[in-house]
Amino acid sequence: MDRLWTPWRLPYVTRASSTMPDCIFCEALSQRDADPLVVHRGRVCYVILNKFPYNNGHLMVVPNRHIGRLADLDSAELSEFAALTQTSERVLAEAYNPHGFNMGLNLGKPAGAGVLDHLHMHVVPRWNGDTNFMTVVGDTRVLPEELVDAVARLKPIFTRFAGAQS
Repeated sequence: MDRLWTPWRLPYVTRASSTMPDCIFCEALSQRDADPLVVHRGRVCYVILNKFPYNNGHLMVVPNRHIGRLADLDSAELSEFAALTQTSERVLAEAYNPHGFNMGLNLGKPAGAGVLDHLHMHVVPRWNGDTNFMTVVGDTRVLPEELVDAVARLKPIFTRFAGAQS
């Protein structure tokens, strides 16, 4: 068996369950500008980088309100949720020039939801050949860009797009 050492994950995996946040998305929202992975804040939704991404630039669009189903969004939330998903696609296209995208919702544990009760849309850029032997054989993802560098790349583009939409 091969091993990939990831010592930076130790604090995350060893935290006692009592210190784990009730909801990672509510915690990110409550930190306001302190959460370093939030790349854009709208009126009722925000966009955050996935801390454990499938690919570089893996974003999630999240409503501010703690709800678990698309059907529970009010009209303002639904409109901004869709608009930020569209903007995320445009931002990632400009920043990374991907060949395609995966976008999706996982509602409920049987559907693969990692965070069960706070709706979020995954927006994942994809490139021809990005599923290589490391992912297929080694069950390991290779990510060539640090999250902090992705934030620095994406935030100015979101700011520019938000200014153009005002």
